[in-house]
Amino acid sequence: MKQKKLLGLFFMIACLNSGAINASEHHSGHGGSGGGGGSTPGTCEKARLSKFLPPHLTAVVPEAEFSFLVFNIDKPEQVSVTVKNIPIDFTAEFKDPFYLIKGKLPASLVNTAARINIKVSAKSNHCEAEDGWLLKIADK
Repeated sequence: MKQKKLLGLFFMIACLNSGAINASEHHSGHGGSGGGGGSTPGTCEKARLSKFLPPHLTAVVPEAEFSFLVFNIDKPEQVSVTVKNIPIDFTAEFKDPFYLIKGKLPASLVNTAARINIKVSAKSNHCEAEDGWLLKIADK
């Protein structure tokens, strides 16, 4: 009789443990972050921006060239660049695993400070990126 009770107890414990393990596997992605539970078609890797040149707060001349790197994008059309709300044309060169983006400051910006604003669009809002840096533009 004791053997049947003991066997029944082991069986119940095994069932409860397997249910807890199963639940933890299937609910691991229910956090606020995008890092759990495996990858699905809706997940993304956020774009990363780096190597801003000339460096932050550098004094430059009008129409000075600038550049930066963008990682984790499919195409350069996802990138937009503005300086004081002026859209900037740029070139993009793919250098696996990143794009090298190059542009020029507007000629109209003289004797001022201006922030180069970068926005990277994506299908989902939580995958978009935004960054930039400030330059001091001298007289001609």
